[in-house]
Amino acid sequence: MDDGRPLFVQIAEIIENSIIDGTLEEEAQAPSTNELAAFHRINPATAAKGLNQLVSDGVLYKRRGIGMFVAPGARAELRRRRQERFARQYIEPLVAEADKLGISLTDLKRMLDQQEVQR
Repeated sequence: MDDGRPLFVQIAEIIENSIIDGTLEEEAQAPSTNELAAFHRINPATAAKGLNQLVSDGVLYKRRGIGMFVAPGARAELRRRRQERFARQYIEPLVAEADKLGISLTDLKRMLDQQEVQR
């Protein structure tokens, strides 16, 4: 956990990844602040900030005195957000570069299909 981004952002992303990959299902209890802090050897306030960010984003919700839980629909919403970010970060620049190089969308699709076959 040290890629230059704030630790609380990394904590939030770890939880998001667990939701997206199904490790942490909807309505399941999320790890506690203390569990996250102990496991990642970080300040509990930092772990809490990451969890609270997810609450603000509607990914987790609090049950007073019990803990935080994955919100219904969180997985679908996280996937939608990540797909949009993926398109902005990778697809739009890819299409723009292909256009500069005179590669048609048909040819680009063919290139992507060839990559899939090679995997």
